Amino acid sequence: MLRNFRYSKLISIFKQRAMHKPHIVILGAGFAGLQLARRIKKDEFDITLIDQYNFHQFQPLLYQVATARLEPSSISFPLRKVFQKKPNVHVRLAQVKEIDTVSKKVLTDVADFNYDHLVIATGCTTNYFGNKNIEQFAFPMKSTSEAIALRNRILLNFEDALSAAEEELTAIMNIVVVGGGPTGVELSGSLAELKTNILPKDYPDMDFSRLTIYLLEAGPATLGVMSKASQIKSQKYLEEMGVNVWTNAHVENYDGKAVILKDGRIIQTNTLIWAAGITGNVPQGIDKEKIVRGNRIKTDMFNRVEGLETVFALGDIAYMETNDFPKGHPQLANVAIAQAKNTAANFSNLLNRKPLKAFTYKNPGTMATVGKRKAVVDLPFISFQGRLAWLTWMFLHLMLILSVKNKLIIFINWAMSYFTNDTTLRLILFPSKNKQKGN
Repeated sequence: MLRNFRYSKLISIFKQRAMHKPHIVILGAGFAGLQLARRIKKDEFDITLIDQYNFHQFQPLLYQVATARLEPSSISFPLRKVFQKKPNVHVRLAQVKEIDTVSKKVLTDVADFNYDHLVIATGCTTNYFGNKNIEQFAFPMKSTSEAIALRNRILLNFEDALSAAEEELTAIMNIVVVGGGPTGVELSGSLAELKTNILPKDYPDMDFSRLTIYLLEAGPATLGVMSKASQIKSQKYLEEMGVNVWTNAHVENYDGKAVILKDGRIIQTNTLIWAAGITGNVPQGIDKEKIVRGNRIKTDMFNRVEGLETVFALGDIAYMETNDFPKGHPQLANVAIAQAKNTAANFSNLLNRKPLKAFTYKNPGTMATVGKRKAVVDLPFISFQGRLAWLTWMFLHLMLILSVKNKLIIFINWAMSYFTNDTTLRLILFPSKNKQKGN
């Protein structure tokens, strides 16, 4: 009887060991981290997904939250809802303090997490290029909370203007966007439509001819990574909409009241929106020799961090040199999603002792929208602008939205805005003055 008991216990131990699945820790629930966690087979790995937020945010449409065209919930997706049918994915809200690649451990502010494989998908944050004044006074737009803060400021400007003294009105009614990439162009166009179509209805007693929108770009053209035709057309669209586009405009400083350019020009403004650059969110513990230009982590062809067999980097944080992309891949959602798909397949290959597949990327194209029926699209074989480009932009962005419900909500909002030139989302939401538990 004792022998049978020992035999049963031994069989149970063997079963537990056989059922043990390797543990993957994923840092970041952006496009790369979320896609990877969704695509890894639940019977192959246990996954811990660590992020500071309990939701995934669709960053390409943050500017529409900032300009009151969409609600934050339309482009935000609760992580626990996403993984309800994947019991092997464990979501943890935490701030990563350090990575210990020797003991294979992630140290956070809530607990330490051991891993068999680590995936760094922490994305990027705003790059102020070392200017502390701009960092203190400018409005970034890399998260939902930052987009809401910017929306509050934009809407409060017009409330303030109703009672402002004449000498204060110029700074209140000037809005400056720095950075002529897709984010800056799309935001400037959305602000111009807000000025033309919506604000005069909300404030019939205010003169909106005084509202001036500036787009400052340090380079010679807007949308510098796109074709010449798209650059010219995007700037033409913006200028026709009333945006003052200044190219070769290098911002030197901002004190919260005035933007100072290197050539001596000054713009009085209470609202500077900084969309001029990004830098990688590299966790502590990564060897500085593995960090390259743009604060990105250098990887091999399989997205493994160089010199670390069990550590991977995906998305905006990853820097992989190839023949087609000698300076690394563009920091776009499509790249992050493609790397996640390839890495998910490679984790299966690792488990089944099969060769890993090198990551390859074919650029499907680049696009940006400026306003209603105004967009530019560069595909590998053709470049086009106007109404068709605008419809293409809308369709492809809707396809990237996670849930059918959110796709429908966004489509309805866009349709209503198209037919009425209005939105119903202009809420000023102040943070609570009460102390929250744990603060």
